[in-house]
Amino acid sequence: MQARMEDLLPAEYFHVVFTLPAQIADIAYQNKAAVYGLLFKASSQTLLTIAADPKHLGAKIGMTSVLHTWGSAMTHHPHVHVIVPGGGLSPDGIRWIACRPGFFLPVKVLSRLFRRLFIEGLSRLHKAGKLRFFGELAKLADPDTFAAHLSPLRKTSWVVYAKPPFGGPEAVLAYLSRYTHRVAISNHRLISTDANTVAFRCKDYRIKKGDRMNVMRLTTDEFIRRFLIHVLPSGFHRIRHTGFLANGIRRDRISKIRRLLDAEPRQTPVEGESDNPEDHDVHQSCPKCGGTMIVIETFLRGQTPKSRAPPWETAA
Repeated sequence: MQARMEDLLPAEYFHVVFTLPAQIADIAYQNKAAVYGLLFKASSQTLLTIAADPKHLGAKIGMTSVLHTWGSAMTHHPHVHVIVPGGGLSPDGIRWIACRPGFFLPVKVLSRLFRRLFIEGLSRLHKAGKLRFFGELAKLADPDTFAAHLSPLRKTSWVVYAKPPFGGPEAVLAYLSRYTHRVAISNHRLISTDANTVAFRCKDYRIKKGDRMNVMRLTTDEFIRRFLIHVLPSGFHRIRHTGFLANGIRRDRISKIRRLLDAEPRQTPVEGESDNPEDHDVHQSCPKCGGTMIVIETFLRGQTPKSRAPPWETAA
């Protein structure tokens, strides 16, 4: 979170959600790495392309994308939450171009381009033999059947939802801190459990106003099955940074944008910490013996420490 604080800009931040239709979600369930990766790529490319269009913003933007694969009832519902600053660098890189207050990009335009980019990408994956189908979907292995399956989706509206802007950079950080590492269900929604059933709170989206929270009871094995649906493939990154926030160029681009905005970096030390790195951990107790720990080395973020093991292990 400290790293993300250093990345925040003095600009309005927007929250955009890209959701896959149910017919695509079924394919994604059997091809998680390929389809989730395409979801990241298509959604980020949609935002980059529309934002770069002079008719809309005409700027190079940056974003942080977070993959969620569940709905409130833990059913399979893959979607990407995108946090994006409301502006970007001019094509020549010498100006910051801000969006209109309270408005980032038109969601209908985003939806149409997202639909096209995703379907084209999914067709390429199928043609390259990178999709596998089982059970009721086995018939989609045939190219003609697969094309017929996608055909109606080219005409339907895909859900791209732009939430209200965040209430300042602090709200962005609060969102990231509680939301990015969330799993399919958190403890506070659990009501009761025994050998046979699990009861938990979930939202009833059919209710448009008022209290939408309801209680759902599932058999224990069904609850476990739904939870395990959302385990990602090994090594898959569910948080990704794109545009001027891409890992390789983020530091330089943010420094440049701050100069253009005449803004100092946000320096907010964690409560209880000293600004001097040599003071860190001095008063912490050793988890092994309970004695006071002594700093044997300090190093900057991203720097490799010289000490590969604690002194007592090295000596042994």
